[in-house]
Amino acid sequence: MTTQPKCTDPVILNLWHPLAAVSETSVGTVMDTVLLEERVSYAVGSDGTVAAWRSRADLPAGSRVDAGSIAEQLPSKSAYGYVWTTLGDAPAELFPIPEFEEPDRRRLNAATMGVNVSAPRAIENFLDMGHFPYVHTDILGAEPHTEVKEYDVEISAERDEILATRCRFYQPMASTASTEGADVDYIYRVPHPYCSVLYKSSPVDDKRLDVIAIFLQPMDQEHVRAHMMLCVLDEDNEDKIIKRFQQTIFGQDKPILENQFPKRLPLDPRAETPIRADKSAIAYRRWLSQKGVTYGVIPAAA
Repeated sequence: MTTQPKCTDPVILNLWHPLAAVSETSVGTVMDTVLLEERVSYAVGSDGTVAAWRSRADLPAGSRVDAGSIAEQLPSKSAYGYVWTTLGDAPAELFPIPEFEEPDRRRLNAATMGVNVSAPRAIENFLDMGHFPYVHTDILGAEPHTEVKEYDVEISAERDEILATRCRFYQPMASTASTEGADVDYIYRVPHPYCSVLYKSSPVDDKRLDVIAIFLQPMDQEHVRAHMMLCVLDEDNEDKIIKRFQQTIFGQDKPILENQFPKRLPLDPRAETPIRADKSAIAYRRWLSQKGVTYGVIPAAA
């Protein structure tokens, strides 16, 4: 990992950040990771209690611990199947995903993958429909269906998020529940600088939407752990099949992301030439600039 100054960006410090999937964390065992260039430990209790703290020599990784008894804890919470913490002042709430509470949905961590790229670059890629036919050929896209049709984007000051609606793209295989190609409706939300939530047509219920979220854990300015949460309607496929489908998608994105240059996202609108399909990315960069984000980006010149 690159040696860089620790995070001094108050916007990013004062956010909830994901550390790990609760279901993949051994109960009562100290686990270690890196968040914003600091070693952080965490644990999950038998009652679902989670705890996070700055790593210490007296609680090494692998040791047994009661999650509720840790002294000098960081703020922590369990949400959407993950352990979350902050190195700054904890926000009152985490952004809502009400579909997660619907009992008939499959709720899974599809994958947690390390990627050598900044968190903002990864979010921008998640918002990009234009790469579907070329990177996810015969799954999320296929030639000659390459056009990104006109769609709407808004930056909501009231909700403090970006929302892209009326997104539609032809997909040969939109999910494991798909039986044929179809035009798929998409809605993108960016409710957190390093997290995005995608809603897409469900092939099993045309009145409801599947939910796929990417929660990025910034290890440093150019390395992330990407946690992919699924909240989908699929009664037929086993968990491993649903996970494998999303892992295939992410595995195709990973080399593209790691070949991005620069790895940090330029916020100057003149730095990279936008096209119509980049409306979401343009709004995202503007939103980060308005919020004063400096970590993982190349700020616009004053």
